[in-house]
Amino acid sequence: MIETPLQMTQDTLQHKITEYNRWRLSLADTITAYRDWLVRSESSNSLQELRLTDFADTLKRDRLILALVAEFSRGKTETINALFFADHDQRLLPSEAGRTTMCPTELLWDESDEPCIKLLPIETRMSDDSLTYLKTMPQLWKKFRLETDFPEQMRKTLRQLIEEKEVSTEEAIKLGLWSPKDPNNMQQKRTRIEIPVWRHAIINYPHELLKNGLVVIDTPGLNALGTEPELTHKIIPGAHAVLFLTATDTGVTQSDMQIWNEFIRDQAKHKLVVLNKIDVLWDDLKSDFEIKREIEKQVEHTAHELMIPKSQIFTISAQKALLAKIRKDDPLLKRSGIELLENELSNQLTNSKQEIIGTTIAKECSDMVKESRKIMQLKLNHSRLQFEELKGLLGQHQTVFNDLVAKAQSDKQRYDGSLPAFEEAEQKINRIGKKLLRHLSLTYLDSSIAESRKEMHDSWTTIKLNQSIRKLMKQANELAIHVTTESGSIRRLAQHIYDIFRTQHGFDIPAPPELDMRNFLARMESLEKVTNNFCADPINVLTEKRFLIRRFFLSLGAEAQRAFQTAHDDTERWINNVIVTLKIQIETHKQALDQRLKGLMEAKSSSDALNKQIMLLSQEHKKISDQCKLLDDTLLQMMKAMLLASKIRQEKLEKENEMKALNFEGLNLTV
Repeated sequence: MIETPLQMTQDTLQHKITEYNRWRLSLADTITAYRDWLVRSESSNSLQELRLTDFADTLKRDRLILALVAEFSRGKTETINALFFADHDQRLLPSEAGRTTMCPTELLWDESDEPCIKLLPIETRMSDDSLTYLKTMPQLWKKFRLETDFPEQMRKTLRQLIEEKEVSTEEAIKLGLWSPKDPNNMQQKRTRIEIPVWRHAIINYPHELLKNGLVVIDTPGLNALGTEPELTHKIIPGAHAVLFLTATDTGVTQSDMQIWNEFIRDQAKHKLVVLNKIDVLWDDLKSDFEIKREIEKQVEHTAHELMIPKSQIFTISAQKALLAKIRKDDPLLKRSGIELLENELSNQLTNSKQEIIGTTIAKECSDMVKESRKIMQLKLNHSRLQFEELKGLLGQHQTVFNDLVAKAQSDKQRYDGSLPAFEEAEQKINRIGKKLLRHLSLTYLDSSIAESRKEMHDSWTTIKLNQSIRKLMKQANELAIHVTTESGSIRRLAQHIYDIFRTQHGFDIPAPPELDMRNFLARMESLEKVTNNFCADPINVLTEKRFLIRRFFLSLGAEAQRAFQTAHDDTERWINNVIVTLKIQIETHKQALDQRLKGLMEAKSSSDALNKQIMLLSQEHKKISDQCKLLDDTLLQMMKAMLLASKIRQEKLEKENEMKALNFEGLNLTV
């Protein structure tokens, strides 16, 4: 059967995400198998086992996040319809002139729930609870079942996304949805304001792409972005692909530029620009060449305005793409331009996530596997040496046995004499470590946030907000310096004990790594940057939106808590690894010495006993060799993921350098 272009574009997006889904689940299975091996091994470590379990669970629950961001009436909802709902032969999400989705909407599939739409009432904005927290409170949401076998009924249910209602200006002000000081509102003498009925929506829908872990987020308009800080400094920056839509019929407007500059350009790590509604340029009185040239002019203008390469702009007609898919019209589908967008979108989604996984999960797991492989190599070397030693005793006099036993006993006594030094160092490191971790505890941060909130209680202004985050940044920097200094004491203690076992017992152990606080500082600096941008926005400075500033502060506090918790967990693992790396080698070496002495004692009783010991060692050697092979295979999978991430990162750097060069040229032209 020959595939049509329509089938191929569906398969490309589906195939890429399905392949990624298989890749991540395979990696999760590899990590689980390694964890199970570690549990059975004598080098088991509870913190490592928990970490590996978390990694495997994270991969199994993993989601690919696609966010669509634009001003109203740029065709976001129609693009979603064209990408995901064309198989229903009609528009499923409401998309019509003058009516648009009023609340941020997530499309996903959770197999533990039925197909449904969950709606969060707008009144929840009265509370200080974050959206993340509110998602854990099902009793606050209104739930409506989606009849997936009856598209028309489902379409009617989904129309609730565009519901509005009138409230008094006082209520609108309390909800943070209207400000009398806003320049846009100052000329309006109004007593009633139209607001959305719903604050947030979650659509649970069994689409194949969503089943494979894709989550689509529709963020409606500048107003919605401005009133929900979580969208702007958590959801959008955390997305694995962001589609920023502009429209041919409007061009790049002032509000488009505001969204791009404030929320996309520097915030979104993985972004594509979509120039929608190119069908307005389709003119039957013009040749294909003339139409193509008109579209190219629009692309050039958009690239110039946004200061990005033209290659990052995709021209589509979402409406014609939806129509083409419904009518099975391959020529119209090709002309709509959505095929190229789907292909690039699938690449960006999977590439961005594979880069993250390769540089985090695969990297940390590979380090663990390397340590396990080193321990198994030590065991392999010990078993080989003992095997050769016993084979050399065949036919030897009893005196030779006695001399070797005496030497083995002496080696063991000398080794045991070094153990108290390690135990003393371990106790000191644990004491310093506990003290160090207290500084990174959430209790320390919470008291600081509570103090700042108390200071701002009567004056929720951008000035106070800026002062508060700068104070928090100063504390974070001082804390990072202190933690790094204290970690130096731990590292010196560890280095001293490492040197003892390296020089006296021939251990092959590298210097303990330094504690790296750069990620913690980078996360805190990003919060400071977001705050500076927020406080520099003339609208926020002029109007001093008390409600929004308070919500922004609370959202920043939640992000800071996550940064502190991550830093705490990273530091705890570092302290544990400093000790465990040497501790496992000590235990392995001790077991080898004990096994050698026991083997010699048993072998010297008779030639039969000697042969039995040689046979047991041969079997043990093969068993360890097989385990080494298993670890090599595991390490290979981790290294492949890391190499893939490295390749993706290099390609991304090349694109970023291209954009920087373009921005530099743009600045020169402006000057």
